[in-house]
Amino acid sequence: MRFYSDTPPFDLTYDDVFLMPNRSAVASRFDVDLSTSDGTGATMPVVVANMTAVAGRRMAETMARRGGLVVLPQDVDTAAVGDIVAWVKSRHPVWDTPLVLTPGDAVADAMNLLPKRAHGAVVIVDEEARPVGVVDEAACAGVDRFTRLSEVADPEVLTMPISATPREVFDRLHGRTAGIALGVDEQGRLAGVLTGVSALRAELYRPALDARGRLRVAAAVGVNGDVSGKAQALLDSEVDTLVVDTAHGHQEKMISALKAVRAVVDAAGRSAQQLGDGGVAVVAGNVVTAEGVRDLVEAGADVVKVGVGPGAMCTTRMMTGVGRPQFSAVLECARAARELGARVWADGGVRHPRDVALALAAGASSVMVGSWFAGTYESPGDLLRDEQGQPYKESFGMASKRAVTARTRGDSAFDRARKALFEEGISTSRMKLNPAAPSVEDLLDAICSGVRSACTYTGATTLEEFHAKAMIGIQSASGFAEGAPLPRGW
Repeated sequence: MRFYSDTPPFDLTYDDVFLMPNRSAVASRFDVDLSTSDGTGATMPVVVANMTAVAGRRMAETMARRGGLVVLPQDVDTAAVGDIVAWVKSRHPVWDTPLVLTPGDAVADAMNLLPKRAHGAVVIVDEEARPVGVVDEAACAGVDRFTRLSEVADPEVLTMPISATPREVFDRLHGRTAGIALGVDEQGRLAGVLTGVSALRAELYRPALDARGRLRVAAAVGVNGDVSGKAQALLDSEVDTLVVDTAHGHQEKMISALKAVRAVVDAAGRSAQQLGDGGVAVVAGNVVTAEGVRDLVEAGADVVKVGVGPGAMCTTRMMTGVGRPQFSAVLECARAARELGARVWADGGVRHPRDVALALAAGASSVMVGSWFAGTYESPGDLLRDEQGQPYKESFGMASKRAVTARTRGDSAFDRARKALFEEGISTSRMKLNPAAPSVEDLLDAICSGVRSACTYTGATTLEEFHAKAMIGIQSASGFAEGAPLPRGW
């Protein structure tokens, strides 16, 4: 990457910069390969941050199916992480997991389940797990909540072999009123669901799969307690990427913890170089300087997380004055990491698809997203509604009082109260769902479309080529405002 004019003497945020178009021979955005180069096996450069309000089993399954990664939070018990990983790895790499009820269940049960998946349907099955009907939100409208599902289910269901290709599913669904196909096994038992849109996505995205063809999952380890023991437990659970995580990554405790995790991974013979044979990439952070990157890579990191203070739920900069504008932090840290054969993830500060493209142009191999994904069906939180009936989910920072209280529930009352006095994050924020695009997959479509188009403007067919060819300009606040659309008119 290079600047269009002189390198500025001050640090830059994503809003401060823009990409210059180059002469390009790339004819279509579909010619662009979004695979990462960081040893994680991801085929799309988006990582869901290890936030309790964002990262869970539904998010992990959906993201991996589209090629990205989810980092399960360090606050989750290792046994629970093992259960989540096993569940995700048992999911089909193409067909989505169905929501299932029986004919004797109530409409209220279906209404509680529907917001859990973006495909918008509950499948009714018999005692042999064979589908006998489908219920959607429209079928439940105006019906007493205790009505049995057998009375409202649509018995006209499209079933197809689970071996059917996404294109075959799309062709069968095209022109039909029913927008969902049910995948069944050889015994006719329900095995998955696909909508027309998800069938299209299955052709556009490549799932992130491990050496045994199962969906990939990452998990975080903190720097306190039995770091080696937790890392070993996560490896035993078949986690594919280990993330050693703390807000201030350039400290002695992080370096010690990182060395311990590196030793566990190496002793198991699962370094990232053996990715195809079950290798595990080790990620560590967060830092914002080249020196921090060098120290973490020397301690054993394959990937370094970059970002202090840019997150939507983070108050670190306002509380402490510590941090750095994210674009400049990513640019400097990516350059230092690449000199050492490592890579960086840009963590935080993403508000628009353009920010993802700019982080990749600066040299990041992937971009971590947190609160932006909280307002989706796939995030773990309950779906709530505000005073106007607008659906939303709650998000909160992982250094906030809410997160610290949950993390320290095993401490004494005195210690919990003392730690709660010091928070650097928002404890609750409403992240609205867009009724027209309520799924994380809708956001991924926008992000990947933007990144692919950025590559075509730059003349690149891979992310590494995009970084090499990118030319960055600097703009004023009015320059940024000029590029924003005016959807409501003048």
